[in-house]
Amino acid sequence: MFYLTRMLGRPVVDAAGETIGAISDVAIATREVFPRVTSLAFLGPEKTPFMLSWRKFVEAIDDEQITLNVTRDALRFSYLQPDEILLHRDLLNQQIVDTQGMKVVRVNDLKLSESRNQLRLLGAEVGTRGILRGLHPSVERMAERVVKLFGIELSETIIAWNYMDLLDRDLSHVQLSVTHKRLHELHPADIADVLEQLSPAQRAKVFEHLDNTQAADTISELEDAFQADVIDDLGSQRASDILEIMDPDDAADVIGDLPYDKAEALLRLMGVDESSAIRGLLGYREKTAGGIMTPEVTTVTEEMTVQQVIEHLRGEAAENESIYYIYVTDADARLEGVISLRDLVVSEPGTLIADIVTKDVITADVEDDQEDVAETMSKYDLLAMPVVDETGKLLGIVTVDDALDVLEEESAEDLELATGHRGRGGINGIWRWVSRNGWLVVWALLALLAAAINPVLLLLLFAASVVLRIAEDVASHALSRVIESEDEEERTPLWRRITGDALAGSGLGLVVGLVASAIAWLETAEAGLIVPGFEAAGMLPRAEVAIVVGLIYALSILVVSLAGTLVANIAEGVAARGHRVSATAVTVSLMITGTLTFTGLVFLALTVLTALGQAG
Repeated sequence: MFYLTRMLGRPVVDAAGETIGAISDVAIATREVFPRVTSLAFLGPEKTPFMLSWRKFVEAIDDEQITLNVTRDALRFSYLQPDEILLHRDLLNQQIVDTQGMKVVRVNDLKLSESRNQLRLLGAEVGTRGILRGLHPSVERMAERVVKLFGIELSETIIAWNYMDLLDRDLSHVQLSVTHKRLHELHPADIADVLEQLSPAQRAKVFEHLDNTQAADTISELEDAFQADVIDDLGSQRASDILEIMDPDDAADVIGDLPYDKAEALLRLMGVDESSAIRGLLGYREKTAGGIMTPEVTTVTEEMTVQQVIEHLRGEAAENESIYYIYVTDADARLEGVISLRDLVVSEPGTLIADIVTKDVITADVEDDQEDVAETMSKYDLLAMPVVDETGKLLGIVTVDDALDVLEEESAEDLELATGHRGRGGINGIWRWVSRNGWLVVWALLALLAAAINPVLLLLLFAASVVLRIAEDVASHALSRVIESEDEEERTPLWRRITGDALAGSGLGLVVGLVASAIAWLETAEAGLIVPGFEAAGMLPRAEVAIVVGLIYALSILVVSLAGTLVANIAEGVAARGHRVSATAVTVSLMITGTLTFTGLVFLALTVLTALGQAG
C-alpha cells in the first residue's frame, strides 16, 4: 500500500540512475471505479515542473523512489485530460461530505494500491491517522504505540473512491465531494443534514444538482435557521417554483422568515391558489395550531359512497399531504366526523360514508398552543389532527411530522433551560450574555480593585482568566456527559474516564504552559524579576520565572480537567436518581476549583522561592 503524503517528496530517478527531481503530485482518471494513476508530476532542477505519462515512463515504485524507464533526455511532457485531477492539488486537505456518516470531513491522506505496475486509488483517509501520517510517519507510529497501551486501536477511516461523486467538474479547485451515493439517490433528510454543515457557497453548489422537487423536499427537512437563507440565496424564479411545490405550511414557515419585500416578490411569482394558501397561513400566530397546520385536507360528505371517495382520492385529493384520514363535512365545511383509510379499504364499494363515519373526533382550536396539540397527538397516536374555528369549520390539519418537529423544538428549549445555554439575540440578548458570562463582569470589577491595591494582583487576575475560560469549557463538557449519559451497565468506567481526561488535560496544559512560559520569558528582563511583596526571594532568574509560570498553568489545567471528570460522574449519579442537575452549580464549582488551584500554586511557588532566597 502507498499513501500520498509519504510519496510526496520522494526522488524521481531516470533509467541511468540519475535523480532528476522529487514527486510533487500524481493524477488519476476520475471515470474509473478504482482510478488508476495516469500522470506523474515532479519538480526538476531549479524547481522546474514536469508532468509525465505514468503508463509510458514509470518503470517501478517502492518506498524509497520512483524509477523511470528512460533517461532524462527522452522524457516528453504530458497534459491533464478533462476527466483527470491531481490528488495533492485537488483533493488533499479538501472537504468532502461523508453521506454515510452525514458529516463534512477533510481528506487527510489518500490511499493507493499497486497492481501490475499500475497504481490505483482506493479511497480517502479522513481520520486522525491521516493527520499524524501527514506530520511524519514516526509520529503516526508513536501515537499507535501510545494508544495501544490503553487497549485502543488507531484504525484508518477510509472512504472508498468508488462511492465518491465530484460535484465540481472544473476540477481546478475541487471543494466538495459526496461519498457512498450520488445526490439524487439520497433521502432529502440526509441531504439536509449534509447541507447544514456546509458554507453558503457550498450549499448553493449542491442545489445546482437537485431538481425542484428534490430541492423542495430538502428545504422542508432543513432546520429553521437555514431554510430562509437557502431560499434567499436562490434566484427569485426558482425560489418561487420550489415554494410552490412545498407543502403550504412548510412554505409559509420559510416565507415568514424572509424580509417583507423578498417574501412579497416570491408570493407574486407563485400561482394564485398556492399564494392564497400561504397568505392564509401567515395570518395565524406563531406556535399555535393554525401556525403549523396545512390547509391541504381531504374532505367528503356523508352522501358519498365508498367507491366515490376512493375515486376522489385517486383524483383531486392525491396531491394532499396526508390522506390517512378522510374528514366528513357538511355544506358549510363544518366538521362532522372522520373515517380512516383502513375503514375505507375494508368496506364494500356501495357503502355510504354515513354508515362508517366516526362522529367522536379529537380536534384542535386554531389558537391552541402547538405543544398542547403535539402532546395530544402523541397521547392518542394520531397521524393527523383536524383544526377548527369557533364555529366548527374545518380549516386544516396538523400532521404527525409537524407534531414531531414541535416536540423536538420544545425538548431543545427545555434542555437549554436546564443547562443554562440560551440562544443569542433578541430583546433579552444582552441579559442572556451577562447571565452566561457574568464571571467576566465580576472579574473586570475585581481587576479594577486589584490594580488599586497591588499591580501583581492585577497580573494574577488576568493570568487566571485563561484558567477560568478553560474551566468553563470543561464544565460544558461535563454537562454534555450528563445529558448524553449512558445506561449504568454501558457507562464508561470512572478510571478510564480519568485516564482519558488526564491525557487530554496534560496535553492541553503542556501547550498552554509552553505558551505561558514563552510569554513570561519575553516579558521578564534579562537580569531577572523582583516580585513586589516577595522581595525576600531576591532577583528571580529569567529562565526560572518562565519554567515556574509554565508549570503553574499546566498543573492548574490538569487539576481542572480531572475535577471535571469527578463532577460529571457525581452529576450523572444525581440525574440518574431523578434530580435536576444545575448547570450553574457545575460551572461555578469548576471555576472555583480552577481559581483556587491557580492562586494556590502561585503563592506556593512564591513562598518556596522566598524561602530559597533567604536560605541562599
